Amino acid sequence: MRHKIATWKLGRNTSHRQALLRNLVTSLILEERIETSAVRAKFMRPHVEKMITLGKRGDLAARRQAAAFLMTRAAVDKLFDIAPRFGDREGGYLRIIRNGWKKGDGTETALVELLGAEKTLEAKKEKTAERRAKRIEETRKQMEEAGEQPLADAGEEKK
Repeated sequence: MRHKIATWKLGRNTSHRQALLRNLVTSLILEERIETSAVRAKFMRPHVEKMITLGKRGDLAARRQAAAFLMTRAAVDKLFDIAPRFGDREGGYLRIIRNGWKKGDGTETALVELLGAEKTLEAKKEKTAERRAKRIEETRKQMEEAGEQPLADAGEEKK
């Protein structure tokens, strides 16, 4: 029995588990929302909280500690950019939303997101929609210049 053993092993050896953890935390900070298994989400929560607390401190020593744990410099920079939005909170910076099971092995999955990420995610969606509309418009113009009919019009004329 595993009495009083305070960590999840996740079926990995120590170095693989630490690398997995660092990658998960780095991805969450960069993307602000990731989908992973529920067990991994619960496993990474205290480490993300610690990173955000370092970001709230904001001094050079905190930056160096965060850089020693996170995988990329961009993640460190983003951590210190987003940490002030949690200035008045004493913890609980994450939201874990369970959202079903994977089809292949039945693992329970969860969305992990930083609180307040909704605004940035909406901005990302809008920007992506604008880029997609612009690309579609450019393609349509190129097709008209080449003398071809757009695909939607071509389907109507064949009827």
